[in-house]
Amino acid sequence: MDGEHSVATGGQAGHPTAGQAGHPIRSFVLRQGRVSNAQQRYRADLMGTIGVPYRAANVDLDALFGRPAPRILEIGFGMGETSAAIAASHPENDYLGIEVHTPGVGSLCKLVAELGLHNQRIIQHDAVEVLRDMIAPASLAGVHIFFPDPWPKKRHHKRRLLQPPFVALLASRLQPGGIVHCATDWQDYAQQMLTVLSAEVLFENTATGFAPRPEDRPQTKFEQRGLRLGNGVWDLVFRRR
Repeated sequence: MDGEHSVATGGQAGHPTAGQAGHPIRSFVLRQGRVSNAQQRYRADLMGTIGVPYRAANVDLDALFGRPAPRILEIGFGMGETSAAIAASHPENDYLGIEVHTPGVGSLCKLVAELGLHNQRIIQHDAVEVLRDMIAPASLAGVHIFFPDPWPKKRHHKRRLLQPPFVALLASRLQPGGIVHCATDWQDYAQQMLTVLSAEVLFENTATGFAPRPEDRPQTKFEQRGLRLGNGVWDLVFRRR
């Protein structure tokens, strides 16, 4: 997220569509990114406390956070700046972030420590497997997907996160009235998102087409720079029926 389109952004979602040799097509590619000493240190220190290991069983969210509260899942939090800002601004909610890349996980751990956040947890694993195996149906109040990898080349569009099977899985994990909020700075991907989300019978659009940027989504420096250069950003906010 954060407008950088890291290869893990938009989460680490593998779509059910089979690729070569029967392997699922994934919306992320694992690459060796540089991990700073601080990121390594904070990840090592905090993931034992705020990290959630993947396992094929529903996680008890009340036990995980130590309270009942609205739960927001973020898929692909990048370096975590927006995640931490939102969690700090809304202590009444709990936030579960999914990211595959170690530098981003370490960065968010550092922000959690610096801001003293108690309502942020992290899973470093494939988002589709987490949603399918760990998140109970109708257990989420919201889902955030900010600036997922746009996979701009047409032959790579099948790798984009927002595809009908994944949207249906998202809808099944949201409570009635729950919100999915997506944002992208690629217009053709924005249009595809709008088409796919609108086609899901369990979702209704909260706007006519694209939505104004909700105040709850902070603007990143990357986004602000793009807007100054005349680049567009498209937000989509859909509600679970």
